[in-house]
Amino acid sequence: MFCVRLNSPSTSVVTFEVLGRQLHFSQDPNSKHLGTTVWDTSMVFAKFLVCPSKLKGKRVIELGAGCGVAGFGMALLGCDVVSTDQIEVVPLLRRNVECNTSRILQMNSCSDSFGSIKVAELDWGNEDRIKAVGPPFDYVIGTDVVIYAEHLVGPLLQTIIALSGPKTTIMLGHDNRSTSIHEQMLLTWKKFFEVKIVSKAKMDSKYQHPSIQLFTMGLKPPPVTADNAVSTEKQEKTDWGIDHQVNKTKSGSSLSEWYIRRYGWMAARLLRDIKITYNFLELL
Repeated sequence: MFCVRLNSPSTSVVTFEVLGRQLHFSQDPNSKHLGTTVWDTSMVFAKFLVCPSKLKGKRVIELGAGCGVAGFGMALLGCDVVSTDQIEVVPLLRRNVECNTSRILQMNSCSDSFGSIKVAELDWGNEDRIKAVGPPFDYVIGTDVVIYAEHLVGPLLQTIIALSGPKTTIMLGHDNRSTSIHEQMLLTWKKFFEVKIVSKAKMDSKYQHPSIQLFTMGLKPPPVTADNAVSTEKQEKTDWGIDHQVNKTKSGSSLSEWYIRRYGWMAARLLRDIKITYNFLELL
């Protein structure tokens, strides 16, 4: 296991092997924006994907994609990926996606297993942007999505919930640079998700670090009360047994009863437990 950093932010191009493919990711050493650097956690995440389950055709959204390493790893597994970030980062992200997609498609032996990847602007908590990407997704992923900014934990949580369905798997990587932020994230996540920490033994033997953790999470089911136990059981028989593609219209505004119950419960807990500036109820 290494204890030094994988990538130097002072270089303009990072060459990185993902699933046997040599890829090149541009970064901007002169930028003050954190999203224009290839962070170590994205590399650890991508290497963790070397032994995947069957992911062909799964819909994936990457939050805070930055240079796009983690999302491109999912695309190499056959997933259809939407890599998102703030508008300031989108040009660099799009350049990396287009460059590496072109490289993959030129390799005839690799192109058949490659899914797709596109870039979209997404500000966490922005209702219109969230609807535009077409939730729910099979996977929501992100690496180092909250590094130093404690105030982003709330909007990140709201956005993850809005992008998720009952079968969504959330995969996040976090480099513990701030103990207070790390602890707040874990406490907040555990209120709404079933959280599992990925064992170091399951990670690539080289690409791991003592301060970097990977998490897999799923939404907790809404609590069942005596009044709604019968209706919840009936709803679950239909909702949990199908492939959720709730937003069939271009506007993406259709919500099942399952989502309405969940968002109401989540919103109540958010409003009670954390300070937020976004109106989460508007996402309904």
